[in-house]
Amino acid sequence: MLRIDIDKQEELDAVQIEALEGMWQRCASRIILSTTLARSGHPGGSLSCLHALLVLYSIMRHDPSDPDWQDRDRLICSIGHISPAVYAVLCEFGYFPEDDFLTEFRRAGSAFGGHIEQGVPGVEWNTGNLGQGLSAADGFSLSARLRGKDAVKTFCIMGDGEQQKGQVAEARRFAVKYGLKDLFCIVDRNHLQIGGDTEDVMPIRVREEYQAAGWNVIYVPDGNDFQQFFKGLRRAVLHENLVPERPVVIVNRTVMGRGISFMENKAKYHGSPLPDDMARDALKEIGVDSAMLDEWVEKRQQRQIDISARHEFRKMPACRIEQGKPIVYGPDQVIDCRSAYGNALKSLAENNNTGEHPRIAGFSCDLEGSVKMQGFHQVSPSAFFEVGIQEHHGAVCSAAMTRDGIVAFFSTFGVFAVCETYNQHRLSDQNLTNLKVVATHVGLDVGEDGPTHQCIDYVGLMENLFGFSIFIPADPNQTDRIIRYIAAERGNAFVGMGRSKMHVVLDEEGKPFFGPDYSFVPGKADWIRQGSEGACTIIAYGSVMPNVMEAWGRLKAQGINAGVLNAASLKPVDEEAICAAARKGPILTVEDHVVHTGIGAITARTLVKHGIMQKVVNLGVTSYGASGKPADLYRMQGLDADSIAEAVLTI
Repeated sequence: MLRIDIDKQEELDAVQIEALEGMWQRCASRIILSTTLARSGHPGGSLSCLHALLVLYSIMRHDPSDPDWQDRDRLICSIGHISPAVYAVLCEFGYFPEDDFLTEFRRAGSAFGGHIEQGVPGVEWNTGNLGQGLSAADGFSLSARLRGKDAVKTFCIMGDGEQQKGQVAEARRFAVKYGLKDLFCIVDRNHLQIGGDTEDVMPIRVREEYQAAGWNVIYVPDGNDFQQFFKGLRRAVLHENLVPERPVVIVNRTVMGRGISFMENKAKYHGSPLPDDMARDALKEIGVDSAMLDEWVEKRQQRQIDISARHEFRKMPACRIEQGKPIVYGPDQVIDCRSAYGNALKSLAENNNTGEHPRIAGFSCDLEGSVKMQGFHQVSPSAFFEVGIQEHHGAVCSAAMTRDGIVAFFSTFGVFAVCETYNQHRLSDQNLTNLKVVATHVGLDVGEDGPTHQCIDYVGLMENLFGFSIFIPADPNQTDRIIRYIAAERGNAFVGMGRSKMHVVLDEEGKPFFGPDYSFVPGKADWIRQGSEGACTIIAYGSVMPNVMEAWGRLKAQGINAGVLNAASLKPVDEEAICAAARKGPILTVEDHVVHTGIGAITARTLVKHGIMQKVVNLGVTSYGASGKPADLYRMQGLDADSIAEAVLTI
C-alpha cells in the first residue's frame, strides 16, 4: 500500500508516480468492469476523480486493518454516484477483496450499492442526493475539534454540478465562520453533468463563489496529472501562502472519462456503462487483458448473495451521558414546553460539557431565544453553533457530528425542522446517526404567525423515517424527562412541542402527574384518567392536552367518567394501551395535527392489526389554519374543550 508523507516532500518522485500509474490502471479497469457487469453505474465521473482519490488515500492517515481507528482522517465523498471509483480505490488500499466488489456491485443484498454506503469498509457517510456532502464534512471537522483530535483532517470530494445547490453555499459560509482550517474540499471540475455542459445547464463560477465566501482557493489546471494534483494538495494541507484558520478548496480541472479516448469529455458517460464490446476496447486501451471481462461475467454469475444480510456500519464511539436531576414544575406554575426543554438542555450541558471535551452539541438556526437554547449556549459556548437561516446545512452538519460520538440537538421551528429539512433527515436516518431534532412551534398553537408557520404534518412525515422515534410531551414536566431520555439513548429522535404556556397535567389528587417519581418510557402511554368501563377514552398528545383535561372535567361534572390516554410516545406507540382503551369503549382521538396522518390513523391501524372492532372518531386539523390566537384557531377546527366534550357526548 502506497504511503506518501506530504509534510516531507515537495513533489512526487519517479517511483511514487510509477506506483500511482499502476494503481490507476487497476482501478480504471475495475470502474469499467463493475459498471459493465452491473449494466448500470457512473463510469465517466469515476474516471475523472480517480487520480485525486488515489493521491488522497496515499497521503491520508488511515488504517485498512482498523477502519474505525479514531485518529484517522475522514474523507467524505459528496458525489455518491462515483461509487465505482471509491470502491476501486478502497479495494486497492486493502479494505476488501476485489472479488467482493466486482461480483456484487449494485446487486440486492450487497453492501456495494450504486451510491456509496457505510456498509462498505472505509466509507464514512452514505451519500446520494448531491449537495449534502460538504455539510457532513463540516460536521466531521467540528467533531474532531470538540474531541480534541487536532491532527485529524477532513477531506471532501465534490462534483462541479452540485455546486449549483444552495446547501453548498450554506456549508461554505459555516466553515469560514467556525474556522474549519483542517477541512479540505476538492471540486472535480470536469464541466459536465447529466444535461451536458455545466455552463449550459446552470452557469457556476466555482472559484469566485468560494473566494466570495472567504475560502482559500487553489486551482489545479490538470487534476488528472498526479504531480500537479499532489502539489496543489500539499499547498492546501500545509496552508502555504494561504490565509490561516480558513478552509481550503482545490478546484481540480479534470476530464470526464479520462484515460479512455472515446469516453473523454462526453456527458453521456456520466451515468451510462459501456456495453461488452466497448468495455473490451476500453480495457485494451487501459493496457489490460480484455478477456478478463468474460472471466468476471462467469464469476459474477456464480456469486451467491444472501439478500437478507445486514451490513455493519462504522462503529460509533460510545458516549456516556449523565441525565442529571429532573426538574419538577408545580401545580401553580404556568410555563411553555420549550422553556422546559431549554432548562433541561442547560442541565444536560452542566452535567456533560464542563470538562475538556463536551459530549453534547447544540445547533440553532437564528432562533436561539425562541427555542430556548440560551442556557445551553451560556454553559457550553464551545459546543453551541449558530447556523443562521441555513436549516438544510444545520440538519446535516449536526447529524454528521454524531457519527463520531457527539450527541447533537438540532432545534428550530416545526416547519423548518421537519417540512423544510425532511430529505436531510431521511439521509441522516440512512446513516444511522444519533441526532435529536427538537422542534418548537408545531401545530396551530403557533397562532398569529399563520398557516405558513403552522407545522401540522410533523407526525405523518417523521413516521416515514424508519429509524426516528417520535415523542410529543403533554406538559413541561414530561418535556423535561423526554429530553433527558433522548440525550442518553442512542438513536435518532424527534420531539415536537407547541409555543404556548400551559399548566402542568395533574393527577386526580391535584399533584403533577409527571412528578418526581415519573420516568419516561418509550412505547408506553400514560393513563391520565382511567375512565369507566363502557365510557369513551380520549387519546391525545401535545398542545391540546389542556383542552382535553378541561373537557374531561366538564364531562365528569355531568356524570361521565371518560378516560384520558396521553400518547406522548407516537413511535414506538403503546399498542397494548390503545387496545385496552378500545375494549373499554369507543375512542375519540384529539390532536393538533392533520387529522388523517397522526394518532387517529395510528389508532385505527392498531385496532385493525389486532382485530378489534370499535368506534373511533378523530378530531384534528382539517384545513390550513388562520392567523390568530391559538384558542380561536382550536375553536375554528373543533379542538377546543367545548368541541371535545361535545364529541364525547355525541359518541
